[in-house]
Amino acid sequence: MDCLTCREALSARLDGEQEPVEPSRTDDHLAGCRSCRDWQARAAHSARLLRVRPVTQVPDLTARILDEAPLPARTPGLVPRVLLGLVAVAQLGLALAQIFGTGPSSHGGHGGGPLSLHLFNESTAWNLALGIGFYWAAWRPRGTTGLLPVLTGFVVVLLGYSTHDLITGAAPLSRVLGHGLVLAGWLLLIVIRRAHRDPAPGAKATQDATRHLGLDDEPPVAAEPGDEPRTGRHLRPAGRHHAA
Repeated sequence: MDCLTCREALSARLDGEQEPVEPSRTDDHLAGCRSCRDWQARAAHSARLLRVRPVTQVPDLTARILDEAPLPARTPGLVPRVLLGLVAVAQLGLALAQIFGTGPSSHGGHGGGPLSLHLFNESTAWNLALGIGFYWAAWRPRGTTGLLPVLTGFVVVLLGYSTHDLITGAAPLSRVLGHGLVLAGWLLLIVIRRAHRDPAPGAKATQDATRHLGLDDEPPVAAEPGDEPRTGRHLRPAGRHHAA
């Protein structure tokens, strides 16, 4: 074996590649060739210098990063949600009192025939549904989106009927004031809805980061010939487009 072939095999060995000749032949040549042994030592040293380098010194930015880190986001509308949860408990208690006959307007003390009993059952079911709806909205604030339209219509009609019943004396004031739970729950739903009508998750953070980096101050990019004019407005996500 000549020195050129031996050194080619040693280079492949250093790189972890397959040697062009049998490794035993390379080792036999190294044992009798001092020049190739010196070349192998220099090649191994150079390879180590290329693979292992000192770690680059970087400044410690821990304090700066902690100072500029945003504060943990607070849960929006937490107090109204707690209050709505209490209203839900009270509303469920009212419905259960009607179901088990322990309230002032229960099955046991309700008379007036089958139709009146059926109307009372509807009222009990509605009170139970309201309690469940209030609890769900307190736990999942996004649920106010579907609950508010229904409850708004109910409150408007209920206020009209309650005003009429008070004027004509068809219902006592104590009975009308009993609807205060529904009115309180409705108002709390509006407050919670306003607190949770933020943009999509991550949109505000992206806008803040863009403003912080100054990306929104970049000059407009000149349009290429044939390109559509750019208005500078953000395009809506494709998922929000109406189907054709």
